[in-house]
Amino acid sequence: MDAKTYTAALGELRVLRDDIKKAQAALARLEAERDKKITMLADYEKAKAERIAPAAGLSLAEVVSRVPKLAPATLTADATPTEPVQPATVTESAPVQATEATEADEVPGALAPALTPQSTADPEPRPTVEPAPTPVTIAAPASALMERERALPSIPEGPDGDNWFTHTPNLASTHPNFTQQARTTVFLDATTGTLVHRDRTTQLGLGNGSVGEILTAVFHAVPEGAERIYITAGDPWHRDADRHPYLKDAVAAWLNAPAPGWHTDTGRGKDRMAGHFVHPRNPVGRYQRDNSEHHVEIRSAGEWFDTTGATPAIVRDAFVLLWTTLRSHWPDAVIMGSPSQTGRDLWTRTIPERGQFADGYPVLSEELRGLLHATAGQGRTELITPPQVPDQLPALVEYDRTFAYAKHTWKSGVGTPRRITATTFATWSEKEQTKALFGCGHWHVRVTVPTNWNHVGILPAPAPGDRAWHYPATAGTTFTTWAGGPEIYTALANPLQPWKIEILDGLLFDDGKPLDDWSRKLKEAWSRLTAQAQLHGDPAQRTAAHLASRAVRAILLYGIGSFAQRPRMVTGSTPRTMERDVPQDAEIIAFDDHHITWQRPTGFTRDPHAHPEWAAGVWSSARAALLSQRMREDNTYVGALHAPPGSVVAFRTDAVYLTGPQNWPYHGQPGDYLHKGHLAGPVPAPTTEDELLNLRDIGRAALQHRSPHSSGEV
Repeated sequence: MDAKTYTAALGELRVLRDDIKKAQAALARLEAERDKKITMLADYEKAKAERIAPAAGLSLAEVVSRVPKLAPATLTADATPTEPVQPATVTESAPVQATEATEADEVPGALAPALTPQSTADPEPRPTVEPAPTPVTIAAPASALMERERALPSIPEGPDGDNWFTHTPNLASTHPNFTQQARTTVFLDATTGTLVHRDRTTQLGLGNGSVGEILTAVFHAVPEGAERIYITAGDPWHRDADRHPYLKDAVAAWLNAPAPGWHTDTGRGKDRMAGHFVHPRNPVGRYQRDNSEHHVEIRSAGEWFDTTGATPAIVRDAFVLLWTTLRSHWPDAVIMGSPSQTGRDLWTRTIPERGQFADGYPVLSEELRGLLHATAGQGRTELITPPQVPDQLPALVEYDRTFAYAKHTWKSGVGTPRRITATTFATWSEKEQTKALFGCGHWHVRVTVPTNWNHVGILPAPAPGDRAWHYPATAGTTFTTWAGGPEIYTALANPLQPWKIEILDGLLFDDGKPLDDWSRKLKEAWSRLTAQAQLHGDPAQRTAAHLASRAVRAILLYGIGSFAQRPRMVTGSTPRTMERDVPQDAEIIAFDDHHITWQRPTGFTRDPHAHPEWAAGVWSSARAALLSQRMREDNTYVGALHAPPGSVVAFRTDAVYLTGPQNWPYHGQPGDYLHKGHLAGPVPAPTTEDELLNLRDIGRAALQHRSPHSSGEV
C-alpha cells in the first residue's frame, strides 16, 4: 500500500464512521419511539406483556424491565418468610489426597481421613454443627432480578418441600417393546454436489444451495426417496450469513425459504420432533412433500463428529462402521438422526427386564427436576487471567481427558431420594456423614474458602447470566450454592487444605448402576474402533474408524445430556400476515419481510426418560476429576490441584491448560489425561476465549510437529 492509497482509505474510513454514527442515532430514535409506544400501551387496563413482547420484537423480561407494572403477579409477590434452618457445618482437620472413587473403594474408609482428626500433639476438633440463619429469599420484580446475580432456588421448608420428594405418577423408563426402524440416508457435500447413497456416488447440480434446490436434486438422483440427508460439507444454511446480524437469523431464513412441492413437517401422531430446529451450526430442517406422506430431514453430519477433509463416502463408511460395531452389543441397534437420540434409544435397550427395576426407572417429580435443572451445571469453563497468572506464560500446555464422561457412569442415584435437612445431617455420626457425602447426592451448602488458600476454586457458584457459573477462589470468601457429592468430597479432601462446608439441605439417593451396562458397551465399541483407526492398512478406513470412534463418544456424551431433559424450547415460524397467531409467550428471534421466527419455552414434558439426577452426577464427577483424580495403576494423583499454584490458565470441560508440563501417566483409557498441546513460551496470557482457542490450536500443531504420536484426538 502506498501513501496515496493509505490516505484514500482513511477518508473512506471516516465516511463509514459518520454513517455508523448516523445509523446509531437513527436506531436510538427508533428504540426510543418503540419504548414510548410500549409505555403508552401499558396504560390500557387489559394490556399484557405477553401480547406486547412479540409485537415489539422483545422478550417478556425486556418488556417488563421497561414497564415493571406489566410484570406477572408471580414475579412481584413476596415469598412467605420461613423459620431459619440450622445448617450442619463440616470442618476438616488436615489436607489429604483426593481420590477418584471406584467400585472397589469402601465408602467409610475412602473419606474417613478427611473427617477424622490427625494424630498430632494439638489435634483439631471433630466435625461440629454450627447454627446460622438461612437467608429468606423474597421475590422481586423482573427489572430488579436482571440487575443482580442469579439466585439459586431452594427446597421449601416443611411439608411443602417434603412433597417434592416423590416421583411423577405413571411415568417411568421401561425397556422398549418395539424394534426401532432405520431411515434411508444419503450423504451430500453441498460444496461439490457429491451425493453418496449406499454404494452409489452421483454428482448433483445444487444451484444456490437452497432447501428447494437440494431436495429437488436429491430426489431426482434417488427416485426411491430418502428420509434423511446428511450434509457433510458446505453448510448451505450459512450462505447468506453476511446479510443477517446473527448466524441464527441466517439459518432460520434458509430453513424457512420456500421449497416448491414441500412444506414444513408438522409432525405425525405423537412425533415430538416436528418442525425445524434452528441452531447456528447444526440445524435440522424437517419437510413433508405436498399431498404426500413422504417426510425428510436435512441435518448436519457435524452433530456426530468433525467432518473436515472427509468425503461423503468416508462419512458413509464411518456410519456403517458405527452401526456394525454397535450391532455386536445391541442386535437391534439403529443409527438415529442425532447422537443424543441414538444414545438414549440404546440405553433403553439395557433397562433390565427382571429384578428390582423390571418395572422401569421412575421419573422424579417436576419440582425436583426443575431444581436439578437450575442448580446442576455441566462442564467447567473458566479462563484465569493476570494477575492470577503471569502476563507472559512460560508455556501453555494442554491436558485433555480421554472419553472423560465414560469414567463416571459406574454409579448413579436410583429410587426416590431422601431429603437430608441440616438438622438431620447434624444428628448423624461421622461415619454416616461420610457415607452420605460420598454417596449419590446433591447438596445445598454454604461454603467458605480457607483463609490461606492460593489455588483455583473448587465448587461452582452462581454468576450473573442464564445458567452461568464461576468458581470462587479468594481466601475467606463465603458463598451459598448447590453441588454434587464428588465435588463436596473434593472440597473436603483435596491435597492442599480442606474447605469449610455447611450443609443446608440435600437430596440423597440410593446407589445404583442404571448407566453401567450401557456405558460399558459403548466403551468397548469405542476401544474397538480406536484400535482400527490406529492399525487399519487403508488410510480411508482408518479415517472412517476414527470418525466412528468420535461418534461413539458423542453418543455417550450427548446421551448423558439428554437425561437432563431441560425445559423444551420450541422454535416456530409464522407469516407476517398472521402476526396475531404468534404465541403470546413467544420471543421473537428473527424476522424478515415474509416470516417471523420465534421461540417459546414449553416447560417439562412427560418424558419417560428424564433423569437429570444421572446427568448431574456424571457432570459433578467430571468437574471433580479435573481437580483431582487417582490413577490406581500408577498409585499417583493427577489434576489441576496437583499442579503448582498459579500454573492453571484455563479449564474447558474435559481439559486443563497449564504453564508447564506434568508427569501424568497416560494409558489411553477413559478419564486419562492426554498431553494434547504444548506451546513453548514466552506466551502472552490469553484474556479472552478466542485468544485461548487460538493458542490452543497453535500448541496442538506444535506438539504434533514435534512428536507426531504424542498427541491425537481421542
